[in-house]
Amino acid sequence: MSLDPSAKAAAPLVLLAAGGTGGHLFPAEALAGALGARGILVDLATDERAARYAGHFPARQLHILPADTVRSRSPLSLARTAASLGTGVLKGVALMRRLRPAAVVGFGGYPTVPPILAGVWARRPTLIHEANAVMGRANVMLAPRVTAIATGYPDILAASPALAAKARHTGNPVRPAVLAVTGIPFLPPEGGRLNLLVFGGSQGARIMSEIVPPALERLDPAQRARLSIVQQCRQEDLEGVRATYDRLGVSAELAPFFGDLPARMARADLVIGRSGASTVAELCAIGRPSLLVPLPNALDQDQLANASALSRAGGALLVKQSDFTPERLAAELTRLSSTPGELAAMAETARRLGRPDAAECLADLVMELAGLPSAR
Repeated sequence: MSLDPSAKAAAPLVLLAAGGTGGHLFPAEALAGALGARGILVDLATDERAARYAGHFPARQLHILPADTVRSRSPLSLARTAASLGTGVLKGVALMRRLRPAAVVGFGGYPTVPPILAGVWARRPTLIHEANAVMGRANVMLAPRVTAIATGYPDILAASPALAAKARHTGNPVRPAVLAVTGIPFLPPEGGRLNLLVFGGSQGARIMSEIVPPALERLDPAQRARLSIVQQCRQEDLEGVRATYDRLGVSAELAPFFGDLPARMARADLVIGRSGASTVAELCAIGRPSLLVPLPNALDQDQLANASALSRAGGALLVKQSDFTPERLAAELTRLSSTPGELAAMAETARRLGRPDAAECLADLVMELAGLPSAR
């Protein structure tokens, strides 16, 4: 932000609150950029663990408030969580008195609970953003108390008229790196060629390393020769996965992390991955077909809800992890490589559902709640 010192003193401040996962930090980062472009100062509130992942967040200041997740239903565990959150709220109230933010915006996860509750008690305008197709536990607790709710999916609060009345569908903000490649058209592959991008995040890379290599081994050799794969692997899996692909003669680029993942997504003919809210939002903004394997056993089943929404619309294939076998994946790859029109149709549907303007829409809502001019 390029405000001079005298301007900074008068500039409104919006306090963002986010947990430590990409699903929380990426949309918060996108909103911070949109607000900053409008001359709004942005601070970030989170807990000590999540702060480790927020080093490059575009905020003026980082504020650490104690928070904890409900880990079990034992009385001792619940007491510890309540004590941590209570301490965080008290410190948050002091922070509100000092900062006097124009609005407080939370993006889910328990680190958002203290700053949002503090904002409510300090009578500041408060907003939560729910990125998933089903509301997470922290947001469920906060939703009745906040001024407004922004959603990444439409009608997720249809069963609760009181909450739906203060909800607005803004979509899920995506990073600048995603916006930079949204104009690249999808070109259906020809001649059985298929460029695969495979990633799963910290909780998904292992299953991809276990299933994708043996699936490719089951393909016809001529089909394998037309494949190119970029795959995220855990460090401990790299050697074994690379050895399999070398033996099969598959062109592969493997790494534990890709810093340019949106650009690689734009070059892919098919993306195979999990279905976190940010991943689905990026697939839709860029417009790429995908085979989604939701993280199983999640308490909120948010990834299943996200993948189901995109799959029902025709923008992705949903394969539950229990059905994600080498045989099933090999069959899907064989079919899709011979039906590029299906890939093109999925890409077009995903793009139609995308909201590349989500950060600006969310910024408009924040400005409205704060009583600030909302001209972009």
